[in-house]
Amino acid sequence: MVLFLVLVLSSFCFLFYFESLLSCLVSSVLLPLVPICPDLSADLADCLPVKPKRSSLNQLTRTLLRNYDSGVRPVHNWTSTTTIYIDLILQSVLEVDGKTQSITTSIWCRQMWRDEFLVWDPEEFDGINEISLSSDALWVPDVIVSEFVKEGKSPPIPYVYVNSSGSVKNYRPIQAVLACSLEMYAFPFDKQNCSLTFRSWLHSVNEIDLALWRSADAIANDKREFMNDGEWELLSIPSQYRQISQDNTDYSQIQFNLLIRRRPLLYVVGLLIPSIFLMLVDVVSFYLPLDSGMRIAFKISILLGYTVFRVNLTDDLPASAVKTPLIGVFFVACKAMLMLSLTKSILVVKLLHHTIVCNVFPLCTDFDVDYSLEEDLLSLNEIQEVPSGLERLLQELVSLRLGFAQEDSESLARSEWLSLCLRLDCLLFRFYLFVLALYTSTLLLLWASWSFA
Repeated sequence: MVLFLVLVLSSFCFLFYFESLLSCLVSSVLLPLVPICPDLSADLADCLPVKPKRSSLNQLTRTLLRNYDSGVRPVHNWTSTTTIYIDLILQSVLEVDGKTQSITTSIWCRQMWRDEFLVWDPEEFDGINEISLSSDALWVPDVIVSEFVKEGKSPPIPYVYVNSSGSVKNYRPIQAVLACSLEMYAFPFDKQNCSLTFRSWLHSVNEIDLALWRSADAIANDKREFMNDGEWELLSIPSQYRQISQDNTDYSQIQFNLLIRRRPLLYVVGLLIPSIFLMLVDVVSFYLPLDSGMRIAFKISILLGYTVFRVNLTDDLPASAVKTPLIGVFFVACKAMLMLSLTKSILVVKLLHHTIVCNVFPLCTDFDVDYSLEEDLLSLNEIQEVPSGLERLLQELVSLRLGFAQEDSESLARSEWLSLCLRLDCLLFRFYLFVLALYTSTLLLLWASWSFA
C-alpha cells in the first residue's frame, strides 16, 4: 500500500515537471519563430487559452463609477443649480380614515435630473445610449413628501435609468399614508382635497430647484392609471409650484392636490333607504285605531328595530372627533321622531282611557238628568196606603230609569271625549308630518347641493 502511494505521488510530480518543461520550451524556442512562421503563430493562438474580453456594458459601468462620489451633488460648478423634474400619477385610493385624518394612496412618482458626471460617447461603447445603474451608487436628491405619515408596503426599486447625456430617471411606486384634513360633514356625498407637497429637505432653491415633468393640464386630467371602479372617483389633480422662505432661505416645492369624490350609492341603499322605510311605517301606524292596544306595541317594535339597525351599522359610519357627520344627525333625528311619535300615542291613549267622572270633567254638566224621578221615589216613600209589593216594583222601575239615564249621559260624554281625542291625535299627527317633511326636505336639499356641486 505504501509502495502504491509512492508511485502515485511520483507520477504526479513527473507530470508537473513535464508540463513546466513544455511551457519553457514553447516560450524559448517556438515564440521567437512566430514572426518567421505566421502559420505557426495562428496554430499557437488556437492552442493557447484566451482571456475573455469585458462587454461594452461592463466597461461603461466601470468607467462611469470608477471615481464617482455619491455624496456630492453632480455638478462641475458648485454654483450651478440641479433641477429635479417631478411627475405624479395616482393609481388608487385605498383607505380614508376620518378618525386619524389620514388617507392611504397608491401613487407612481417619477423624477428626472441631469448628472454631469454620468456623460459618455455612445460610439465608444458599441452605441449604448442608456443603461441601468444601482441607485445606491449614485447621487439621489433628498426630495420628500411633507404630508407623509408613514410609508406603506412599497416595492423597492434598486435601479435608475441613465442615458448618455447624463439624464437620470427614477421611477418609484409608492404606497403612502398621508395626513389630510378630511371634511366628513357631508358624508356620503363628501368631496376631499388632499395635498402632496414635494420639496427638498435640506437644499435651498439655489442648489436644488423643482419643476413639473409634464404640463399642469396634462397632470390634472390624467386618469388613465386610476382604478375608477372603487368607492372614490378622481376629479382632477391640480398642481402648483411655489417658493417658501424659512430662516432667510428660499426653498422650492411643488404641491399636488388630489380632488376625489365619494360614490354615495352604497350608503344610500344600505343606510338611508332602510331608515326612510322605517319612518314611513311609523307614519302609517297612526291609522291604527286609538281604542285598540296595537298602536303603542307597534310603535315600540319599530323603535326597537331601528335601534338594532343603527347599532349594526355603526362601523359603516365615519368617525370624526371634530364635527358630527350630517348622516349621524339624520339618524339621531329619526330616532327622536320615533320617540316623539310614541310619546304622542301614549298621551292620547292615556286621555282616552281616563275614567270619566261627571264631577271631574266639565262635559258632564252639559247633560241634564231628570231628577224628578228621585222626587217621585221620595214621594212614594211618603205614601203609606200603597201596598209594599207595588212600592217595591215602582222603586225598581225608577232605579232602572235613573240608571239608564246616567249610562246614556256617560256614553254621550265618552263619545264627546273620544271625538276630542281623535281631533287631538289628528292635530299631533299633522304636526309630526310637518316636522318630518321639513327635516327631510332640508336634508335632501343639502345632500343634493353637495352631490351635484
